[in-house]
Amino acid sequence: MIYAICPSCLHKWRPQVLAAGGMPCPHCGHKRTIAHAELPELEIGHLDCDAFYASIEKRDRPDLANQPVIIGGGKRGVVSTCCYIARKFGVRSAMPAFKARELCPDGIFLPPDMAKYQREGMRIRDMMRALTPIIEPLSIDEAFMDLTDAYERTGKSPAENLVALQQQIHRDVGITVSIGLSYNKFLAKIASDLNKPFGFSLIGQAEAVEFLSEKPVRMMWGVGPAMERKLHQDGITTIGQLQKLDIHQLQGRYGSIGKRFFHFSRGQDNRQVETSSERKSLSSETTFSDDLADIASLGDILTRLVGRVAHDLERKRISGHTVVLKLKTADFKTRTRNMRLAYPTLKQDVLLQSAMTLLQREIDGTKFRLLGVGVSDLFDADDADPDDLFASAQPANADSLPNSAQEAPDDNDRHAQANAPKGSTECLEGLAEDPLPYVDAPAYMTTQQTGKEGAATGPISDQVAQRTHSVPRNDLLPRPTLDQIRESLTRPYRKQGKQPRQHKFIF
Repeated sequence: MIYAICPSCLHKWRPQVLAAGGMPCPHCGHKRTIAHAELPELEIGHLDCDAFYASIEKRDRPDLANQPVIIGGGKRGVVSTCCYIARKFGVRSAMPAFKARELCPDGIFLPPDMAKYQREGMRIRDMMRALTPIIEPLSIDEAFMDLTDAYERTGKSPAENLVALQQQIHRDVGITVSIGLSYNKFLAKIASDLNKPFGFSLIGQAEAVEFLSEKPVRMMWGVGPAMERKLHQDGITTIGQLQKLDIHQLQGRYGSIGKRFFHFSRGQDNRQVETSSERKSLSSETTFSDDLADIASLGDILTRLVGRVAHDLERKRISGHTVVLKLKTADFKTRTRNMRLAYPTLKQDVLLQSAMTLLQREIDGTKFRLLGVGVSDLFDADDADPDDLFASAQPANADSLPNSAQEAPDDNDRHAQANAPKGSTECLEGLAEDPLPYVDAPAYMTTQQTGKEGAATGPISDQVAQRTHSVPRNDLLPRPTLDQIRESLTRPYRKQGKQPRQHKFIF
């Protein structure tokens, strides 16, 4: 059995005594060797690129090697990431640019090049995939790997494979990565953060509880700023204090997440590495150089953002059922508005019309510093934009109509055609008795709002009744049957067919 590996020359050996901090390599003398009594049994790895965006830029521009490089920011934006030199000044990801400049006035601010980062991230992903197909990406530069079958696939232990991968990325891509290895995902992710940059850390089952006991509660998965404050208010600052509480106490105080705290604090995590992570949304946003309040300027920006979203939807062959608008005011308050469509869509004009309707409702003189648009409730592109139930051009006896009726529609027809929305129009109750309405609103949608008002709204008939006008029905359009109406309203739910995911956190 192999118990020690040199990350420099990849020499492996079985020492007689395992030192807690490693031992010099007998082959090359490297001092940061990897040694652990459970080394052959640890099979879950977590790889995290070190300051990925900044590292790529430094690789391409050697003159920046010793400079504090900060990616993102601009005049009004936030920091995407920064190198470790900049972090010594207190700069952190998601920090406002003006704050980063105050902390690090000599910082080199660079705009992000996402296409390049995506390309390099996929190179690293391909290297990981050569070791195991069981990979769970968390972001462009971070992923879990299940190396349970490493011996069968490569003839080497999981640790040997990961050490070789770390060296390969450093040699071929030109950046460093940190790796954590343990017996579950929770501890593997913690391990990868212990010795950054270019670290390789292990947490075994024998020392897991003792290792966690002195760590702060914010290190646990699921503990954000709000939960950390709540735990601190209850006098709980370390994971060791959670270890002393039973599962009923934690559940009674913190609900379902209390059960996770009970198991995580004891180093227990039965989540599997999932090879297919389900995307939940797709969006694009931008921060303005100067605050904007007028609909013309905001509308131009919204049009460009919708174009990006529509392009990504088409490229990924997915569609969105809900359009989401995000606005951030000059005083950093966020507004989020949602509009659920009757059908998933990937059409740019439908997305733009829906997003513009949401934006127009927010134009009240407020100045905004950020605008974003996206879609959620994603479906396959094949389930999007069904045929229009009311798109039949003419009745069967159209040829028998007088030429004047075919060539010169009357005023009512002109008015109906001018105001008819693009795409399908949602059929509502009462159409059997009332004329078919045309409304000044995006095609086939219902709306829901969240944010400052927090009020949920109902179908479009309730939302835009006072802002719409009905016109006489175009007699050339056939009236929909009840079966057609029923099919159009229930199709999204019959098509969805998604089963609830039951494989997470079933302790």
